[in-house]
Amino acid sequence: MPELTPPRREFRNINALNDLPTYRLPAAGWVSILHRISGALMFLLLPLIVWLFDTSVSSEISHDRFQSAFAAGIGFVPGWFLKLVVLAIIWAYLHHLIAGVRHLYMDMTHSVTKEFGKSSAVVTLVLSIGLTVVLGAKLFGLY
Repeated sequence: MPELTPPRREFRNINALNDLPTYRLPAAGWVSILHRISGALMFLLLPLIVWLFDTSVSSEISHDRFQSAFAAGIGFVPGWFLKLVVLAIIWAYLHHLIAGVRHLYMDMTHSVTKEFGKSSAVVTLVLSIGLTVVLGAKLFGLY
């Protein structure tokens, strides 16, 4: 008597050293991983964010100190490095915001298809990186 169920798929163990470098993660996977990284980055840099905000709005003297920190640096930390850290915060905020809106939209409209996931992930990456480049150019004084 023939079997009515198809044969089960065979799964093999992966070899991380051989398989992972050749694995191509889809855009939605990158957005998901970067969403977690951006959230962790914002959480870890929260003391710096609070200091930046407090220093920039407390008084005119503290605002001048804030501007000089970006120009000359703080202690042994050069100003350009401080700008890079702030640029990382800008990217983290923009990416986390855009990816969060993407997830909320997908949850509200039940747009959970492979095609929409891919296209919205690409839009998320392009928007977050594009806006970061524009704001980074402003931060570094290019315009």
